[in-house]
Amino acid sequence: MKKLNFLVLALSIFAFTACDKVEDDTMDTTPEYHIHFHSPDSADKTVGETITIKIDFEDHNGGTVHHVNVRVYNKADGTEIFNKPSDAHVHETSGMYSFEDTLELNVDPDTNWVVEAKVWGHEDGLAEVSETVEFKVVN
Repeated sequence: MKKLNFLVLALSIFAFTACDKVEDDTMDTTPEYHIHFHSPDSADKTVGETITIKIDFEDHNGGTVHHVNVRVYNKADGTEIFNKPSDAHVHETSGMYSFEDTLELNVDPDTNWVVEAKVWGHEDGLAEVSETVEFKVVN
């Protein structure tokens, strides 16, 4: 009887430890997004100047960059003069998406502007990161 109890106990322990535990095998696939501003910088700009907007969006975990948005708006009243890309879903599987465009600053002098860049995952707001650069337009 002792041998039977020992055998049942040994088989139970073996069966328990041999089970495939899904939670042990899953990877953390949560994006770790980061935004790298190359231009513009925060230096003053002049009315009529054309600025280059160059921004890299990256997932430090190497996953897909799903959505990005870049906009430029007046800091005082929120007036938006730039909002791209037209389709925010870029789905860049390499883990790095580079955005580049130009904008002519046909705005009033002595106004403050914000360039806002956002990146987020497949679902709206998932792992969302937002970075800004502010500059002043002078005459």
